[in-house]
Amino acid sequence: MKKNSIIIAAVVLISTIFSSEFLIGENLYFKETRYTRSFTDSTEFQQRYKDLDRFYSNKQLGSFVVDGKTVFRLFAPTAVKVKLCLFDNPGEKTGKEYFMSKDDNGVWELALNQELFGKYYGFKVFHIGDDFTNPNMPVCVDPYAKAVTSFTSYMNPRRAIILKDEPFDWEGTHWVKQDWRDLIIYEMHVRDMTAHKSSRAKNRGAYKGLTEKGIRGGLDYIKSLGVNAVELLPSQEFGNVEIPYKVSMAGKFNTWNPYERNHWGYMTSNFFAPAAYYNENWEKLKWNTWMGRDGSQVRAFKEMVKSFHKEGIAVIMDVVYNHLSEYEIGNLKQIDKDYYFRMDGKGNYIAQSFCGNDIKTERPMMRRLIIESLLYWMKEYHIDGFRFDLGKLIDWKTVEEIKRELTKVNPNVIIVCEPWGGGYDPQGFSMRGWGAWNDQIRNGVKGENPFNGLGWIFGQWYGNNSPQRIKSYVNGTLLRDSLGLFYSKEHSVNYLESHDGYTLGDFIRIASREVDPNKIIKDVDKHVKLTPYQLKLNKLGALFLFTSQGITMIHAGQEYARSKVIPLRVKAPDKNKGKIDHNSYDKDNETNYINYKHAEINKELVDYYKGLIALRKTYTAFRYADYENITFYDHPHSNFGFAYLLTYQDQAFVVLFNADQSRSLEFPLPEGVWDVLVDKDSSGIKTRYVTGGKFNLEPVTGAVLKLR
Repeated sequence: MKKNSIIIAAVVLISTIFSSEFLIGENLYFKETRYTRSFTDSTEFQQRYKDLDRFYSNKQLGSFVVDGKTVFRLFAPTAVKVKLCLFDNPGEKTGKEYFMSKDDNGVWELALNQELFGKYYGFKVFHIGDDFTNPNMPVCVDPYAKAVTSFTSYMNPRRAIILKDEPFDWEGTHWVKQDWRDLIIYEMHVRDMTAHKSSRAKNRGAYKGLTEKGIRGGLDYIKSLGVNAVELLPSQEFGNVEIPYKVSMAGKFNTWNPYERNHWGYMTSNFFAPAAYYNENWEKLKWNTWMGRDGSQVRAFKEMVKSFHKEGIAVIMDVVYNHLSEYEIGNLKQIDKDYYFRMDGKGNYIAQSFCGNDIKTERPMMRRLIIESLLYWMKEYHIDGFRFDLGKLIDWKTVEEIKRELTKVNPNVIIVCEPWGGGYDPQGFSMRGWGAWNDQIRNGVKGENPFNGLGWIFGQWYGNNSPQRIKSYVNGTLLRDSLGLFYSKEHSVNYLESHDGYTLGDFIRIASREVDPNKIIKDVDKHVKLTPYQLKLNKLGALFLFTSQGITMIHAGQEYARSKVIPLRVKAPDKNKGKIDHNSYDKDNETNYINYKHAEINKELVDYYKGLIALRKTYTAFRYADYENITFYDHPHSNFGFAYLLTYQDQAFVVLFNADQSRSLEFPLPEGVWDVLVDKDSSGIKTRYVTGGKFNLEPVTGAVLKLR
């Protein structure tokens, strides 16, 4: 999520909640303190805050049935009283309440002599200073809940579901074993892939719709591209409703989101539960109703993963362990704020994530929750890997334990991250065996912004980029090069577009100066059609991306130069209707939906991407070549043109680039007969024609030649 462009305020509606401090002893001794602390001695608070690290338990947490009994356990070390709330229906205002008992390690427990499958539950958690008789005390959702039903309104009241473990037939499928260097990742949003009518899915926008056979969109379309992995934007249960627009709540005022939605999912509420948001008939879903109340999202998610695995496509989940959802009351903030979150000297949330609160991943029981949830997704859902949002906000010990524990289960597990958030350290992640998004290749090739920060494909150098840096990207942006980032090239996730910011297509439209981002677009189909110059820029960027060493990632729609135009007829009071959007996190509408008609309009570019994917998958040289297998040749008449000879085992290629905007460049070829596989018009693994001696490149084009 583009956190530095979204101002998300923490909203706390219950002012009567208090926090608890304690003094060390054999048992906890609580000292009453107001929630909004005003310590004269911040050292006193910090010491007591730090001392919470001593609490740890190996007990199984959450709810589970054993020997005919249903057991409930919750870790909340600073709580003084906890009640289990049991409901027959999630909409009940009051359920049956049971007091829970606490052990010396901060775990609250209760066992009921029944198998309570199908029931709903939550916890009322009291701290010193709370009114124990308060009937409006929030019911907190179990952080270990395996399935959750959510109310579609602001603050998303939730109830955990006690689900019976039902057998599931994986039909012999399991993790897709792939070397990281072989990965071609398609970053996508579950709903967006089939929500548009052009997908022709019956279950549009849902897990089930994504994998329908014989339709125009979804899995069939993804498979046709040739990619071998999908990366799902957050699909753990999340807060999808924001503060009402221009309504004051608890002193906060929503001026940033007229849609009152969080569509991308970067506000996780439950780390073990699949999002019910993607298992509903979303067109008929009404406000103030319960989503996911039957828990069928669990089976639907498994069916989706199995369908991808049948096609040999790995499933990677985008996960958010740096902050918690700010869109509801009744989660870890109310269960035990002091334990689970990073605080300043006065007991206020630290928010380097720019999302209201930062999770204290270094706490032993928070670290345990993170790792156990990841292992659960691997074992229960056969997930192949994870992309960690704002990875730098996760402490190094947790980073190391994630790598160690996950590889014990699956040595091929994919672990990548955003290497920023409270710092920037791709090298630190690479040193620990993690992959990381390479924003340097992104900025170097296309630029940082389409207004005054253009990159190499536009015949310009952004920031510290140069001919030497561009060559470094080809080799995997290794530390052996000046300003390199990674110990191993398979740690570099090379990309030009992600969910954040402008799409590559829109970046190019604006940067080309052929589209004014401030003008209203009335004919979106006409706008989407690429001009010859825009098409050349898209092809050149794609060619560089797919011939560079490392992991390759594209974002959904990049292959047809997707344009995110805000519809003119949306109901929300959006002053930017009809304009190109650069931050569409809040839009559950056609701004984000994949329009397969547009893929047909720009079919030439789609075919070019398909050809490059086939080229990369067919020839190992583009994935496995060593540093010494690549020999670069500068062009004497342009800093923006270069070529290199790539030799690996019995393969030999010449790759040529001309990013000069006005000058054709002639390149001498090594001796031999060369098959042209890629040129300005098309790409693939079939010979287009044969050449030798020299090769001429028009402005803003590239080519790949293979030695016959």
